[in-house]
Amino acid sequence: MNWVKLNLYYIGFSAKQHIIFRSPQWTSEHEKIVNTLIRKPLFTQEYKKYGVIKDIFGPISSPFISVKTKPDQEKLINDKAINNQFYVKMN
Repeated sequence: MNWVKLNLYYIGFSAKQHIIFRSPQWTSEHEKIVNTLIRKPLFTQEYKKYGVIKDIFGPISSPFISVKTKPDQEKLINDKAINNQFYVKMN
Protein backbone atom coordinates (compact mmCIF):
# COMPACT_ATOMS: atom_id res chain seq x y z
CA MET A 1 0.00 0.00 0.00
CA ASN A 2 1.32 3.43 -0.94
CA TRP A 3 0.48 6.70 0.79
CA VAL A 4 0.64 10.01 -1.11
CA LYS A 5 1.17 13.13 0.99
CA LEU A 6 -0.79 16.28 0.09
CA ASN A 7 0.03 19.66 1.61
CA LEU A 8 -3.30 21.48 1.55
CA TYR A 9 -4.38 24.90 2.79
CA TYR A 10 -7.98 25.65 3.72
CA ILE A 11 -9.71 28.17 1.42
CA GLY A 12 -13.41 27.90 2.34
CA PHE A 13 -16.69 26.15 1.55
CA SER A 14 -18.25 25.66 -1.89
CA ALA A 15 -21.95 26.08 -2.69
CA LYS A 16 -22.33 22.30 -2.28
CA GLN A 17 -20.81 22.53 1.21
CA HIS A 18 -17.59 20.86 0.12
CA ILE A 19 -14.41 22.17 1.71
CA ILE A 20 -12.04 23.77 -0.77
CA PHE A 21 -8.29 23.46 -0.27
CA ARG A 22 -5.35 24.70 -2.34
CA SER A 23 -2.18 22.75 -2.89
CA PRO A 24 0.83 25.06 -3.19
CA GLN A 25 3.31 22.24 -3.75
CA TRP A 26 2.05 20.01 -6.57
CA THR A 27 4.89 17.74 -7.67
CA SER A 28 5.36 15.76 -10.86
CA GLU A 29 4.32 12.66 -8.85
CA HIS A 30 0.96 14.32 -8.10
CA GLU A 31 0.51 15.34 -11.76
CA LYS A 32 0.90 11.71 -12.86
CA ILE A 33 -1.83 10.45 -10.51
CA VAL A 34 -4.20 13.43 -10.48
CA ASN A 35 -7.04 11.52 -12.21
CA THR A 36 -6.78 8.61 -9.77
CA LEU A 37 -7.02 10.90 -6.71
CA ILE A 38 -10.63 11.85 -7.44
CA ARG A 39 -13.09 9.82 -5.33
CA LYS A 40 -10.29 8.61 -3.03
CA PRO A 41 -10.58 8.96 0.75
CA LEU A 42 -8.51 11.72 2.32
CA PHE A 43 -6.84 11.02 5.66
CA THR A 44 -5.38 13.29 8.34
CA GLN A 45 -1.80 13.14 9.55
CA GLU A 46 -3.02 10.67 12.20
CA TYR A 47 -4.39 8.48 9.35
CA LYS A 48 -8.00 9.07 10.35
CA LYS A 49 -10.48 9.40 7.50
CA TYR A 50 -11.26 13.07 6.88
CA GLY A 51 -13.44 12.93 3.78
CA VAL A 52 -13.44 12.11 0.06
CA ILE A 53 -11.82 14.08 -2.77
CA LYS A 54 -14.66 15.13 -5.07
CA ASP A 55 -12.83 17.28 -7.62
CA ILE A 56 -9.45 18.74 -8.52
CA PHE A 57 -9.51 21.91 -10.61
CA GLY A 58 -7.53 25.01 -11.49
CA PRO A 59 -3.91 25.33 -12.55
CA ILE A 60 -1.88 22.12 -12.65
CA SER A 61 0.99 23.68 -10.70
CA SER A 62 -1.20 24.68 -7.73
CA PRO A 63 -4.71 23.18 -7.99
CA PHE A 64 -7.79 23.54 -5.86
CA ILE A 65 -9.18 20.39 -4.25
CA SER A 66 -12.84 19.93 -3.31
CA VAL A 67 -13.41 17.56 -0.38
CA LYS A 68 -16.70 16.21 0.95
CA THR A 69 -16.02 15.77 4.65
CA LYS A 70 -17.50 13.54 7.25
CA PRO A 71 -20.02 15.54 9.36
CA ASP A 72 -17.83 15.48 12.47
CA GLN A 73 -14.85 16.89 10.55
CA GLU A 74 -16.53 20.23 9.77
CA LYS A 75 -16.05 21.16 13.43
CA LEU A 76 -12.27 20.97 12.92
CA ILE A 77 -12.54 23.51 10.11
CA ASN A 78 -14.68 25.85 12.20
CA ASP A 79 -12.22 25.60 15.10
CA LYS A 80 -9.26 26.12 12.72
CA ALA A 81 -7.68 23.06 14.33
CA ILE A 82 -6.84 21.27 11.10
CA ASN A 83 -3.35 20.40 9.99
CA ASN A 84 -2.29 21.09 6.42
CA GLN A 85 -0.85 17.61 5.88
CA PHE A 86 -3.23 15.05 4.43
CA TYR A 87 -2.72 11.64 2.88
CA VAL A 88 -4.38 9.56 0.17
CA LYS A 89 -4.08 5.77 0.19
CA MET A 90 -3.22 4.42 -3.26
CA ASN A 91 -3.67 0.72 -4.06
